[in-house]
Amino acid sequence: MNSLFSPLTFNRGPAMKNRFMLAPLTNQQSHEDGICSDDEYKWLTKRAEGGFGLTMTCAAHVQPEGKGFSGQLGIFSDDHLPGMTRLARTIKSNDSLAIVQLYHGGMRCPQAVIGMQPLCPSDNEKWGARSMTTAEVEAMIEAFISAAVRAEQAGFDGVELHGAHGYILAQFLSSEINHRDDQFGGSLANRQRPIFEITRGIRERCASDFTIGIRLSPERFGMKLEEVVALAEHLMRDELVEFLDMSMWDVFKMPEDDNPQGKSLLAYFTELDRKGVRLGVAGKLNTPAEMQRAMEAGVDWVMLGRAAILHHDYPNRLNADNNFMPVTLPVPPQHLLTEGLSATFVDYMKNWKGFVKGTDGFVDNDVILNS
Repeated sequence: MNSLFSPLTFNRGPAMKNRFMLAPLTNQQSHEDGICSDDEYKWLTKRAEGGFGLTMTCAAHVQPEGKGFSGQLGIFSDDHLPGMTRLARTIKSNDSLAIVQLYHGGMRCPQAVIGMQPLCPSDNEKWGARSMTTAEVEAMIEAFISAAVRAEQAGFDGVELHGAHGYILAQFLSSEINHRDDQFGGSLANRQRPIFEITRGIRERCASDFTIGIRLSPERFGMKLEEVVALAEHLMRDELVEFLDMSMWDVFKMPEDDNPQGKSLLAYFTELDRKGVRLGVAGKLNTPAEMQRAMEAGVDWVMLGRAAILHHDYPNRLNADNNFMPVTLPVPPQHLLTEGLSATFVDYMKNWKGFVKGTDGFVDNDVILNS
């Protein structure tokens, strides 16, 4: 397990003390105005205390109209600064990098949550969303940049752009969803434009040592594997970000598309010339053996979701005992409460099949629902 406990440096910003990153996870624990609650603070800081080298927030929405779920953390207003400052300070005091995931749900923002028709690159009947004007797209880009500036003011080491799971940046990337005919639609270069404008804006307005990452998913939600590979290659070649977080649902799966090369989905990204950009993965990494297998496949770190919910101190436990194994599912609610989840978060976890003892659930617990 030595590779999991070696430090990891980045082109910009501080190094991780180990290769464990807390995956950004929906939890519905914050206040409806986006202010960080004591429950959210406890959930995250407890993971930093438990040994994670990098602690990432859940998806924090950058505009009120980008809110994707009730109880979501926000970073669109200076009103959020006190809570975020407190959070960053405590995470960093535990020798863990503090990163905010920046999010806008686009068409996937329920009208009941945002109080308006959801927005999308193009009209979308399925989601009841309307096409954004060019001015609205530009305002969304500025909102991401301003949120990053706000994260830096709060003391965070950096941000991750949520470009995965069919949220707004992924909606722009998808030729199935994005049918625009302005500078943000059509060619792949145009559909990537929001991501590149956001990263450039953050680089210009934040300190030179501010870390930028991005989360991508190579399949589903209208993604085409070859286009996601091309985007990843561009980001790495030009070192536009410090890290790439690939959310794969299953790190070891084969591609769903035609796969004439006969290689795993992960191999499409580990084989790229990364230059100084670090590559991490999330998806069914639960046991130490699975994490070690991912490291041996060529990634730089592992992201823990379900495993981190079950054990706030997973890295510390494994560091102390090479034979450590996580608890098996389902677990009683009390176990989750002991691990720092609030009653609200535990209720949310009851939606996951086979996760909380005594509940049925209706969502596959191997799917990271949001972040």
